[in-house]
Parts: sequence; C-alpha cells; structure tokens
Amino acid sequence: MASHIVGYPRMGPKRELKFALESFWDGKSSAEELKQVAANLRLSIWKQMADAGIQHIPSNTFSYYDQVLDTTAMLGAVPDRYKWTGGEIGFDIYFSMARGNASVPAMEMTKWFDTNYHFIVPELGPEVKFSYASHKAVDEYNEAKALGVNTVPVLVGPVSYLLLSKPAKGVEKSFSLLSLIDKILPVYKEVVAELKASGATWIQFDEPTLVKDLDAHQLQAFNYAYAELESTLSGLNVLVETYFADVPAEAYKTLTSLKAVTAYGFDFVRGTKTLDLIKQGFPSGKLLFAGVVDGRNIWVNNLESSLNTLQALGDIVGKEKVVVSTSCSLLHTAVDLVNETKLDQEIKSWLAFAAQKIVEVNALAKAFSGQKDEAYFSSNAAALASRKSSPRVTNEAVQKAAAALKGSDHRRATNVSSRLDAQQKKLNLPILPTTTIGSFPQTADLRRVRREFKANKISEEDYIHFIKEEINNVVKIQEELDIDVLVHGEPERNDMVEYFGEQLSGFAFTANGWVQSYGSRCVKPPIIYGDVSRPKPMTVFWSSTAQSLTKRPMKGMLTGPVTILNWSFVRDDQPRFETCYQIALAIKDEVEDLERAGITVIQIDEAALREGLPLRKSEEAFYLNWAVHSFRITNCGVQDTTQIHTHMCYSNFNDIIHSIIDMDADVITIENSRSDEKLLSVFREGVKYGAGIGPGVYDIHSPRIPPTEEIADRINKMLAVLESNILWVNPDCGLKTRKYTEVKPALTNLVAAAKLIRNQLASSK
Repeated sequence: MASHIVGYPRMGPKRELKFALESFWDGKSSAEELKQVAANLRLSIWKQMADAGIQHIPSNTFSYYDQVLDTTAMLGAVPDRYKWTGGEIGFDIYFSMARGNASVPAMEMTKWFDTNYHFIVPELGPEVKFSYASHKAVDEYNEAKALGVNTVPVLVGPVSYLLLSKPAKGVEKSFSLLSLIDKILPVYKEVVAELKASGATWIQFDEPTLVKDLDAHQLQAFNYAYAELESTLSGLNVLVETYFADVPAEAYKTLTSLKAVTAYGFDFVRGTKTLDLIKQGFPSGKLLFAGVVDGRNIWVNNLESSLNTLQALGDIVGKEKVVVSTSCSLLHTAVDLVNETKLDQEIKSWLAFAAQKIVEVNALAKAFSGQKDEAYFSSNAAALASRKSSPRVTNEAVQKAAAALKGSDHRRATNVSSRLDAQQKKLNLPILPTTTIGSFPQTADLRRVRREFKANKISEEDYIHFIKEEINNVVKIQEELDIDVLVHGEPERNDMVEYFGEQLSGFAFTANGWVQSYGSRCVKPPIIYGDVSRPKPMTVFWSSTAQSLTKRPMKGMLTGPVTILNWSFVRDDQPRFETCYQIALAIKDEVEDLERAGITVIQIDEAALREGLPLRKSEEAFYLNWAVHSFRITNCGVQDTTQIHTHMCYSNFNDIIHSIIDMDADVITIENSRSDEKLLSVFREGVKYGAGIGPGVYDIHSPRIPPTEEIADRINKMLAVLESNILWVNPDCGLKTRKYTEVKPALTNLVAAAKLIRNQLASSK
C-alpha cells in the first residue's frame, strides 16, 4: 500500500538552516556556503523518507523563506521597487522581497491560514509581466533524482496563489486577481514541461484555499485553470492537495471534477466531515490520498482509529485506491523526538515528531495492506492508555475553577472612556504617547548568559545581576530617547510563550522541538499535556525591578491566554476553549499580582488571536466568543486606573474589528505598516473606536531604518481617521530580532516624528 508525505520541516533538527541564513545575512558566510547547508538538509530529508519506506516523497517543499515567495520568484512577479532586471532571481532580490533592504521596505507578511507559519503576500496587478524566473522546482527534483530518489515535485497551485495575493499599491482594491490566471498559466506550463522532461512521473499542486468559503466565480477558476493545464499535464500523475479543514460540498464537487487530475488529498484530522462527502460519491479510477496522521500536533497517532478510517475509505473507493498520508505538511511540527534526551519519559512516550510521523504513515500503510506490525500497534495502544490514565493530566481544582466561569462575561465595571480619563489623570501622558511593544534586541551576550544559567554554568545570583544590568541599560536607552511608556526589554525571556509555559503547571518543554515561523525565525512551542495553573508569580519581580529604575510608567508584560494556546502544541483530549479558560485564570492571577506591586500599565499580548480564527465563516462566531471572553477574564478584576494594553501582529484584522473592540482593552497596539496600512481602511469605512490604539508606524522585521518624515506621514494618515486623544505611536512589533544599531536610530526617528506632529497639532489650535 502506498504512502505519502505532504511536506517536511526545513530548518533541520538543530536549526542548521536558521544559523546558515543569519550568517549569510550578516555577511559572515557566502551564498555557496548557504546553498551547501540547504543541500545537505534536503539530502538527509529525502534519505530519511526513502529509508522509512515512503513511496511518494515530496521535493520543492524546502524553502529559504516560504513557499509562496518561492512561487512569486518562479513567476517573476517581483514588485518594481526591487529593481529586478530579469534573469534567474537570486538571493539579493529574493531576500529583499522578504526582508526589505536599506532603500525599500519588505513585502507584506501574514499568517498561513490558521497556523503560526507566515508567508510573503504577492503584490499583483494588471501591469505585472510574469516570466519563468526561478527553476528551483526542477533543480531540486533533479538533485533528488541524482541521489536515486524519484520525488513528487510540489507547487503552490495557480488558483490558490492568486487567491492568497493582494492588489499591488496603486491598483484598485476591487481588481480581480483571478483575471491574471491566463498570465500565470504559461509559466506553470513551462515548469511542468521541464519536470516531465527531467523524468518526473508525479506532480503535487497544493490548493489549500479549497477548504475556505469560495464563491462560484472562484470555484470556476479551478475548473478553468486545470482544463488549460490538461494537455501539458498529460502523461503525469497529478495530485491536488488540500489541508487544514473540511472541503465544503461545492468545492468537493469542483475538485473531484478537475481535468487531468489523478489523485485528491484530504485532511482527515481537521476535516472529519469530508468522509461523508466521499460516501456520497468519489470519481472512479482516481486515487485518494488520506491525511490521517496529524501534521500540526505532536501526539502519537491513534493507529487503530486511523486504520478504521482507512478501511472505511477503502470500502468506498477501493482499497487499492487509498494512499496513506499526513494531514498537511509536517512543517508545522517539530523535527525528531530522538533529540529530546532530557524530556520526561512518560510524556515522551505520548509524542511523535515529524520523523516519528513518517514511521506512523508507513506502519499504517503496511497494516492497511495486511502487514500489520503487532508489536508497534501494541506499543502505540499502551502509550495512548498511559496518557489517558495518568494522574498528572488532571487537576480537579483547576477544572472546578474553570467550570465556575460560566454565567458571566467578565467585563470591567466601567466603560473604556471613563477608564481612560482616570488613567490619564494618574499617568499624565502627552498627546500621541510613544511606547514599544515589549522586547529589545537579544544580544549574543544575553543569549549566552541565559544558556549558561540553564546549564548551571553560572549561579542564580550572577544571572540575576546580569539581567538587572540589561534591564537598566534598556531603561536608560528609552529615557534618553524620551519614550513615554517604557518596557523592560524582556531580557529574561527567550520566547514570549515558552517563558510563561515554563512557569505554569500542565506544560512540558523540549530541547530541540523547534518549528519555523518565518524565514530564519523559529519557535519552540510548549506542550500542554494537562490542566493549567500558576504555582507562583512569574513576572512581578522583573517588572517591579524595572519600575524601580524610572519614574515613567513601566509596562508589565504578559502573553495572553489565546496566544499561549495557539502557539503551543495543545492537548487534544478536551476542547481547546476549556484549556484556554484555564490559562486565562492563571494569567488573571498574574495581572492582579502586578497591580498589587504597583504596575499601572499591563500589556497582555494577544498576537495570535486572529491566527486561530476558523477557516469557515460558520465556525468563526463560536471561536471569537470564547477567545475574546478568555482575554476579558484576565483583567476583569483590575482598578479603573490600571491601563490594560494588548498587542496583535501580522494578520488581517479588518474582518474581526468588532471582536477586537469587544476585548475591551484600554489600548491596543497593532501591526499596520508592513501591510500598507490596510488596517486604517476599516476606520475610513466608519467603524468607531473609542479605546487607545497604536497602529504600528514601522516594520521591525526589516533592517531598514525609516526616516522621521516617513513616520510622521504615517501618523498623519492615522489622524485622518482616528482622534488624536486615543492615538499611540509605536513600532509594529517587538524588537528582539533587531540590532541596537538599527533600533536606536529607528526609535529616535519615531520619537522625533511624534514630537513633530504634537507641535503641529498644538500650533493648529
């Protein structure tokens, strides 16, 4: 029985690609050295899958940044500002699009569906001249072939590529991106023709937008595109892959009627209703790639349950037509459990990372064909039973407290306008107050000291002394820059979620469970295995220390419950909202301790609230209700004079603006500059926002330093739709990934721009 992997993690088991990328960007290594690291990683991935017995091994799922940007390069869809003059797109243009450069900003970055992975949004319009400008897909296929591995080249499908794009600056927002289909298909045909000439027998088109709510015009684009590709695809086996949710009924009809398609891939982990559609009809002679191994979580597969699903599918479409697969790319999970030598053995027995999931796929394929490994299945059943019965999973006091939340919406007693008045009397801030989002640059020395402390190479006393000095330095810098509301810079934190998870019960941590977020940025998601509570205060000492160093307001910095949830590997044995409510109660305890310690401004980041939004409209209201409720639980008990901030970044917020308002935060700082200020359009359309708001004035994910005039121009655009008494001035996001040589001049310009506009406002009165 055949087996298939949708995609695989790129960073390497110990983040080899991350370090190679950053070395290249810093000018410490050459392009050839970077390419060699990448080639070694690809080789090990292909060999690993081949050795595990996987028949359909993907290629072109490796990327130096993200697969949508790779497709933009393949199509030659480079915005004019990068001054590309044609030819094969190299690293200079590629990374300028991703990260910006000294003279021009990066392209917009947003979340990949409802994951914590990001992609660079293509900027398209009627004047874009598409051309075949990156041969990466063919090169990687040939690279694998030379090693004796005949892979399945993977391309982002043409319709999903257009649906994930946006009109370029200066192009009417009403411009139909799908009208470009005839302009991009010739490039796809060239790529397919080259792959065929190289000997490819399969090709995979990822069309994940098919799981969304698409209209008839959008669905028709799939019919048209694949009909146009039919002659070029002749002689190839063609897989169209979907993932992350059920395929709606109309989309299912469209998908299963596409010309030239041999096989269809479905997610049976998050898409449980798809089975009912298949029962109603599946095209004869076609193959079904059944995604029964979860590509987005780290729990061992319930092999018997998955085998039952496969058998049910086999009964419908024919056993020989079913291919065992992952639910989506394994990009979204950690690489290999073998690297976790310090992880608690009981918890480790409950887990499967990407390398283990490959083995699960192969074991299921063999069992489905009648070659069941009884010992492997027995071991799996024992792990499932151990997790279900373990006393460390359940805390009755936590469950009782969470159950008691029912019956209240946990709103603060006073409306936001009155609270802002009370807070201003206490804080006495200028108009257009300046602040940053939380983190400051994480220097090599800082990272070294944290590593040494974790490894018991330095004493706790020495560690605390170093962190205090770092906080003191960050406070001095902000005071010298004349920033109004300060942060302590978070030097004690490697990651905003990991830091809190390490101090909450019900969480486990890995040593090398890294997952790519974007580019070289990796995160190490905590594992929520049991009920969550806070044994003791987590941030009060550091926040109090920082506040003692200045007379200016110092923010207490927390991560919100929805973001902790969405950026963790979450237990799958209870509804997500129940776990979220437990986290909310733990954060509530911390908020109230910070207030008692004299912290008057507390930021509760909900960077990932939008990320968790279901992909279907019919499911959005339920999610937003419990997610927003969870945030309100955290701060419902504070005084009116305590100012509650929250922060959100890198998502499309316009469609959930009313839920953001319903969070009832006093101030929200929100990404704005990298997305061409599209957030402001919602206010132009008449949405009234009465709380404080700080749309970001510059993109921190680019090394570029914005001039004062540019920031002032952004502030003026904001003042055209927002009242000056609620507007804050801040960057898009935290500064941890930047260098001080970039941060200081950028913040200098930010403060100068705020003062410039303040003076203009004062003189106009």
